[in-house]
Amino acid sequence: MKIGVLTGGGDAPGLNSAIRAVVKKSEKYGYEVIGIRHGWAGLLNLDTVKLEYENIKDIIHRGGTILKTSRTNPKKVPNGINIACQNFKKLGLDALIAIGGDDTLSVAAALSEAGLNVIGIPKTIDHDVPETEFTIGFDTAVNMAMRLIENLKDTAESHDRVFVVEIMGRHAGWIALYSGLAAGADLILIPEEPFSIKEVTEFVKKKISKEGGQSVLIVVAEGALIKDYEGPITKSTKVDQFGHVYLGGIGEFLAKEISKATGAETRACVPAHTIRGGPPTALDRLISTRLGLAAVDLVKEGKFGYMVALKAGEIVPVPLSKVTGKTKTVSKELYEEAKVFFD
Repeated sequence: MKIGVLTGGGDAPGLNSAIRAVVKKSEKYGYEVIGIRHGWAGLLNLDTVKLEYENIKDIIHRGGTILKTSRTNPKKVPNGINIACQNFKKLGLDALIAIGGDDTLSVAAALSEAGLNVIGIPKTIDHDVPETEFTIGFDTAVNMAMRLIENLKDTAESHDRVFVVEIMGRHAGWIALYSGLAAGADLILIPEEPFSIKEVTEFVKKKISKEGGQSVLIVVAEGALIKDYEGPITKSTKVDQFGHVYLGGIGEFLAKEISKATGAETRACVPAHTIRGGPPTALDRLISTRLGLAAVDLVKEGKFGYMVALKAGEIVPVPLSKVTGKTKTVSKELYEEAKVFFD
């Protein structure tokens, strides 16, 4: 039995733990593992490397992915799905384990529908893959963002400044909400709850007046929506192969509006990709390991077309068809809980 494994989309802490687990469990069953480099681009270009546990056993603490990654979408490449299917056969693969978010998993689903033996593992710092309580990289990103927000909170208080921290997450506010709450942010703005500029500036004025100073820390998700504006703030009109625009800029935009309306010294900070790098947390290492082990078990059982997911502490298979094309977002109820602290 020969198994291929790849990582697609944005990198995330914990990917190496999952790769390590796939290789270890495969060797226990006597399977050979072929690493496909640079995500789906590697399958299209036959860019591969043989993986052996003895050579990768010490990668569990490393961020990123030893297999490299890309945002290549075979569905946007002429005859891409057919080429991927042909190369699957050329490599002599019996199964393919694809580790990624919605984009990567959507390609996995397409290849499954084309007749290939595919298993998915959910990975994204954005935490927006449905049907699972955990996605690889989210916990580390939250902890990295939390510490940065805490650091900025200290300097904001020292200088009586307003800080606006823009946090990644695309169209879901999970990282912003979790890290902001954990760090004691004064206000958190997420895509699921559009806001008005006036509401924010009035909040800042009230906070400054109430506290007798100018220290306010606001966390805003990069995809947060402003009422009466057309879509989110974006860096450009360009899109990637999956049709995603490049978000970013709302932090600086909001900081300027706050400064203009209140006169308070306001700074914007954009940690961006810094929160997706670095050593994974223990939780990311442990659960990604469990997901990797479970994916190989599905291969052994011949149960293809599924994603391994965490539900109520157990790793369970979920059909890829139930996962793709959907986004798990922050519920209104959860945001209402957070709003208790916004006064």
